[in-house]
Amino acid sequence: MTNHIVLFEPLMPANTGNITRTCAGTDTVLDLIEPLGFSVDDKHLKRAGLDYWDKVKINYHKNLPAFLETVKDPKNLFLVSKFANQTYSDPDYTDTDQEYYFLFGKETTGLPEPFMRKNPEKAIRIPQDDEHIRALNLSNSCAIVIYEVLRQQNFNQLEKTHHYEHDKLK
Repeated sequence: MTNHIVLFEPLMPANTGNITRTCAGTDTVLDLIEPLGFSVDDKHLKRAGLDYWDKVKINYHKNLPAFLETVKDPKNLFLVSKFANQTYSDPDYTDTDQEYYFLFGKETTGLPEPFMRKNPEKAIRIPQDDEHIRALNLSNSCAIVIYEVLRQQNFNQLEKTHHYEHDKLK
């Protein structure tokens, strides 16, 4: 079982750094679709990711079509957009023999509209109050979605590696 957070042309190094930290803590692969709006040597990117860079598998893709060629089963590709009809918790992610991909759009413009229009059945959303904000923060959105996936997968190995004895909590 492998889960992927996929960022389409991310612009903000702090967001990508925070997402890298989330990927490290959840054993999630990070896929970055170029062009990136920053250098991977950016100090803000490294600061936000702290010392977790070597704990994350990162794949770089030249563009969206190049990324799509790597998706093993297109039915397991989900497009995260505030314009989707189904929520992120609606799909069933419990088959741990599958590889799941969660594609998030650029911070300023989201995913390309023609691509979204061709794939509405793949779109999922996080409910939000559109009267007060345009969009949730990208790194928060990634965390919300990946933790729902892991919840449905009974947190796989995550909880098994960090069990605490009851007495330690007192």
